[in-house]
Amino acid sequence: MSNTAHTAQTAQTFTVPQLLKMSQKELDDLFTNSPAGDIPDGDCQGTVIVAPGSTMTEIKAKLIHIFGWQGKVFDARHGTLVNKILVTGTHAIVAQVYKDKSWYDDKECIVIDYSKTSLVAGWVRDEIRLIGPRTYLGVVYMGKKKTIDFVLVFPE
Repeated sequence: MSNTAHTAQTAQTFTVPQLLKMSQKELDDLFTNSPAGDIPDGDCQGTVIVAPGSTMTEIKAKLIHIFGWQGKVFDARHGTLVNKILVTGTHAIVAQVYKDKSWYDDKECIVIDYSKTSLVAGWVRDEIRLIGPRTYLGVVYMGKKKTIDFVLVFPE
């Protein structure tokens, strides 16, 4: 996706179904060409994007959402968040939230850092950027390796 194409699209909100149909390159380009935005506040729905652009992407996203991870609850004032996990949406796995340079492209992003707050996910780092009103695209690092993408959508 060129910068021009992204600029034309920033006025629109990307929907989860649109993002699930994108290729890895399109997701990477969207992430790179998007601003960090403000650190979000409140409860959001999350969708994991596994195997972008494949026929299994949507099925995997639905299964992970039901049984594993439903989203996050941000507390911008305190610079923290908690994940919503399992079928019950249990609040667990706390992280620190702050702005810093992305490991992906050295541009500003919002970092979700588990290294000082979680024994379970201490080796995980998420980075998010604003791709539309109330919508953030994220990447997950395990160690220093970029693994999967995800989207966070905040209610109006």
